[in-house]
Amino acid sequence: MNRILIAEDERRIAAFLEKGLRVNGFVTTVVADGESAYDHARSGSFDLMVLDIGLPLSDGFTVLRRLREARVSLPVIILTARDSVADTVAGLEGGADDYIRKPFAFEELLARVRLRLRADRVPEVTVLRAGQLSLDLRSRRAYVAGEPVELSAKEFALAEVFFRHPDQVLTRQQLLSHVWGFDFDPGSNVVDVYVRYLRRKIGAEHIETLRGAGYRLRAG
Repeated sequence: MNRILIAEDERRIAAFLEKGLRVNGFVTTVVADGESAYDHARSGSFDLMVLDIGLPLSDGFTVLRRLREARVSLPVIILTARDSVADTVAGLEGGADDYIRKPFAFEELLARVRLRLRADRVPEVTVLRAGQLSLDLRSRRAYVAGEPVELSAKEFALAEVFFRHPDQVLTRQQLLSHVWGFDFDPGSNVVDVYVRYLRRKIGAEHIETLRGAGYRLRAG
């Protein structure tokens, strides 16, 4: 089981990351300042670090530089609200393995984490199945009884969450955070709208509504 170090001083974002990664099978540790991030990253106890740039005591760029100078090869995904090309280049040239800007959708972060952990491991399953339904993660296409169905980017992201948790009840808040990111409006009806879109394309009988609880993809 992979261990992820989350270096993030904004509690809401840290909690969002921790919850999402744990649901997907990762063991997480959260630190809120650069010095703690550096010490934990050097311990050899982690498989990857998600590193915020704007940390107190020592910023993310400094933490990353010190790690690489110490020949610590831990994969690092930088997380930041900064959007300049110069910052992106500085992060990547400083030794980061990837770079994600806030706000972000959790599924994007999850895909990047899995990509960085994939080397020297058993290849990840690229086709998810639920009964007569299948989802090809490489071609980004869905199939119903072997027939291709075109999905928009958000429809596919929503479908992927369902397919990764078949027969599991997913709340609207869980779906919002996974597909639309941490900066969502909890009062939005966007989940219900996209569930309707998805039902029209893959068949309404495959996604069950549990009143007051959420939605569930029927695997059988």
